[in-house]
Amino acid sequence: MLALMAGTSVAAAVAAGYHTMAPRSQLYGHTFVGGGRDSRQLALTFDDGPNDPWTPRLLEVLERRQVRATFFMIGDFVRQKPAIARQVVEAGHVVGNHTFSHPNLIFADVATVERQVSECERALTDAIGDHSRLFRPPFGGRTPMALRAIQRQGLDTVMWRVSGFDWNAKSARQIEQKIVAGVRGGDVILLHDGGHRHMGADRSCTVTAVDHLIAWGQEQGYNFVTVPEMMSHDRRLTAK
Repeated sequence: MLALMAGTSVAAAVAAGYHTMAPRSQLYGHTFVGGGRDSRQLALTFDDGPNDPWTPRLLEVLERRQVRATFFMIGDFVRQKPAIARQVVEAGHVVGNHTFSHPNLIFADVATVERQVSECERALTDAIGDHSRLFRPPFGGRTPMALRAIQRQGLDTVMWRVSGFDWNAKSARQIEQKIVAGVRGGDVILLHDGGHRHMGADRSCTVTAVDHLIAWGQEQGYNFVTVPEMMSHDRRLTAK
């Protein structure tokens, strides 16, 4: 009996840990992961910027392809490179909160979560003024307490359905294959224009992959939208 109880406790702990990091899980609170599966929309999202020089190079690709995306920025990097943050907004993209210094929130108390979110909000407001009320937790890590703290600050948490795993990819082709294999329609796609450890993280593979992926997606009949556009489209369909 004791062995059974111990085994059950371990299984429960493993399950609980899984849901703190699983991008699609809704167990600990509602997050947005995408629209309906019958949708022909895709939302490109980029974490960990602004990053010099790769964010501006990514903007060049998006402009040439006439695609708007959503950027979740680290407040500390926004303080370092406010001009790049403004460049993102001026190009018509959406900017969201990715905390000030990128801690994993599953290990953070309420005060830390609130401080990380509010400090990033201040950095964004100082650099670009009004911006979206979107938030993405670093590493995708969240707890019920963290999600409630984020919601109290008036932010909507955005996760993802498809990831390019580009933070450790060896080539653009590897990123492309991961995304193409996962796309079904109505997907929020996770990519990175920066790296949370330092400014200047090499995202050349991501920039190349995005160029190819947009061409592929458009050939397949997909429409690339921002996260708020996808949210709005999803709400309209649900209301019918």
